[in-house]
Amino acid sequence: MTDVHVLIPARLESTRLPHKPLADLAGRPLVVRVLERARRWGAASVHVATDSEQVARAVRAAGGEVVMTAASHASGTDRLAEAAAVLGLPERSVVVNLQGDEPLMPLSALQCVVDTLIEDEAAHISTLWRPLVDEQQWRDPNVVKLVVDDHGRAMYFSRAPLPHVRGRGFDPELACRHVGLYAYRVDALLAWRDLPPGRLEVAEALEQLRALAAGWIIACAPAPENIPVGIDTPADLARIRAEHDFTQEAEP
Repeated sequence: MTDVHVLIPARLESTRLPHKPLADLAGRPLVVRVLERARRWGAASVHVATDSEQVARAVRAAGGEVVMTAASHASGTDRLAEAAAVLGLPERSVVVNLQGDEPLMPLSALQCVVDTLIEDEAAHISTLWRPLVDEQQWRDPNVVKLVVDDHGRAMYFSRAPLPHVRGRGFDPELACRHVGLYAYRVDALLAWRDLPPGRLEVAEALEQLRALAAGWIIACAPAPENIPVGIDTPADLARIRAEHDFTQEAEP
């Protein structure tokens, strides 16, 4: 995939899990496990974008490549926009934003999010969703819901329980859980730096609403398989350690 590049944003400090990128998973830092997963996919390049020398040293020690970015970025997308500029990526190539706490992201999902962007020539960004069949999760503000139009393009992202079906509320045939995996055309990613934060973005604390407020098109598709929950807390880390044997995965 000569025109597809993976960027992994990694910030050292995390409120709920301090030094999260360096957390040990079967003898390797979390961010390195994510890097290894991405390298198996076969993109033209894979880089970790970070402002931390500690993270950079860990990645380089594992044979990975790093783009150093500013410490002032408010979001992962802002960090990737700087990284794409530093790398000088061609404007019509594609960048996949793989979060640094997603060591079990299926490779099929990476391919799907890229295919979704390429198939919609007018789209600036693409992302994925999964059906939401649990009403408790539908009502959970930590689970981001997505509403799409009849063409598979995003209409809105929210922490609120949407869409609300009149007379009964929750409808598992309509409810979608947003999966935080994105692909961007590089020219859109570079233009992101000039977009002002929108009122809805600030209100919901969802950066993708900045793109919708600017009139950008976000192409969406159902993820081809289940997307394991990322690592946000010590409990998540313990669960991943207990449930997955990383030592059985082939080296990239």
